[in-house]
Amino acid sequence: MARHEELPVPIFTSLEPVYGTGSHLDEAEQRFNKLKSKFVEFFGHPPEIYARSPGRVNLIGEHIDYEGYSVLPMAIKQDTIVAIRKCEGEKVLRIANVNREKYSMCTYAADPDQEIDLKNHKWGHYFICGYKGFYEYAKSKGIDAGKTVGLEVVVDGIVPTGSGLSSSAAFVCSSTIAIMAALGANFPKKELAQLTCECERHIGTQSGGMDQAISVMAQSGFAALIDFNPIRSTEVQLPAGGTFVIAHSLAESQKAVTAATNYNNRVVECRLASIVLGIKLGMKPEEAITKVKTLSDVEELCVSFAGKSGSSDPVVAVKEYLKEEPYSMEDIEKITNAKLEAIFANSPSSLDVLRAAKHFKLHQRAAHVYSEAKRVYAFKDTVSSKSSEEEMLKKLGCLMNESHHSCSVLYECSCPELEELVKISRDNGALGARLTGAGWGGCAVALVKENIVPQFITKLKEQFFQARIDKGVIKKNDLDLYIFASKPSSGAAVIKF
Repeated sequence: MARHEELPVPIFTSLEPVYGTGSHLDEAEQRFNKLKSKFVEFFGHPPEIYARSPGRVNLIGEHIDYEGYSVLPMAIKQDTIVAIRKCEGEKVLRIANVNREKYSMCTYAADPDQEIDLKNHKWGHYFICGYKGFYEYAKSKGIDAGKTVGLEVVVDGIVPTGSGLSSSAAFVCSSTIAIMAALGANFPKKELAQLTCECERHIGTQSGGMDQAISVMAQSGFAALIDFNPIRSTEVQLPAGGTFVIAHSLAESQKAVTAATNYNNRVVECRLASIVLGIKLGMKPEEAITKVKTLSDVEELCVSFAGKSGSSDPVVAVKEYLKEEPYSMEDIEKITNAKLEAIFANSPSSLDVLRAAKHFKLHQRAAHVYSEAKRVYAFKDTVSSKSSEEEMLKKLGCLMNESHHSCSVLYECSCPELEELVKISRDNGALGARLTGAGWGGCAVALVKENIVPQFITKLKEQFFQARIDKGVIKKNDLDLYIFASKPSSGAAVIKF
């Protein structure tokens, strides 16, 4: 029997297999009816097909997927739905949104080779990521995608943007799957997860693949341990007595816009840390520059060094060979015997980082990555242990707290609003709380005992959100968009009515 990730994205003829029963199904039916009527309003006829992909919350394993390490997210109920129809006449892509006041229609040529204008950021660019990626993948596999056709598209996304819940990945994944379904193709989920990760790089973020993998491959009722190179997904059954509450800090994390100073900056710092460690641990500079891409590539060398003092912790090598003070560009070039512009010559987004960066914190970034990678496996081992549920929940909470401290202090991807939200969560009974997603805004996730979830949410509304309502930052009626409890949801699907 084929493994879950080797199967294609499921195609359903009703909403129940995706959304379950009860109020969630009722809400979904209303959304699909509205989406269909908007499609008719925009284009004069209904769509042929729908694709949906969920957002996700990362429970533990922040900023390590792009370093080759496993992560442990779960899909949430909030998702992005893409309605699509082929039009054989004019070769144009028209992308509309149910929220036309905020997102005006975007029009592009039906040309898979078109360049995305990154200096002119448009919401429709995320659809074009999927469009370009689909054709690139088909070409690489020798699949005839047929002649290009026009596409009519309407999008309905309810994953809060800039929240750290992967609204962009949900959009890129649902777009790619919609295009694939409209053009009569289907690929295994693990290949789609890899493809959609590469798709999003067209918009300039050096994504590691976690967001796309869980969005495409999630199974209802389970979190997942996602491994990379190649992408694999392993079900993780969470303890029934705990619930994850997700709360938005209301500081919007604009990952694509601030990439050069935030997200991509950390990717570059990690690459530099791995090259310097490789050289310090005996590799020739040219070899390290050519072969070492991530901190996982030099982990074995670090562990071998640590073994001399009776340890297996790669952080021992970090403490020995990477200074805590920030490195200048010149400092690193003396070690590598190469100009940083030459090392990153093939990566325009990395060159943007070099132009923007004043210095590089290699010790802190490497220490975070190695320690966070260990916490992911400690988390998985805890839920599969013979511990009592009480002990299990307590240990998971501690790991989440340690993760937040590392993200905040070593990786410096928190912000004042997230710090406030995490503190309030812990003060009101959360067993653990941490930022989730890229950081610099977005959401916190808190592990809360099932029986106190309603009062916990009420306390956060009173102590964090009420002041923001009073200032007019958000409307009281919209509060449920910004704080909600979630159990693990299902992954991507195609729906044909």
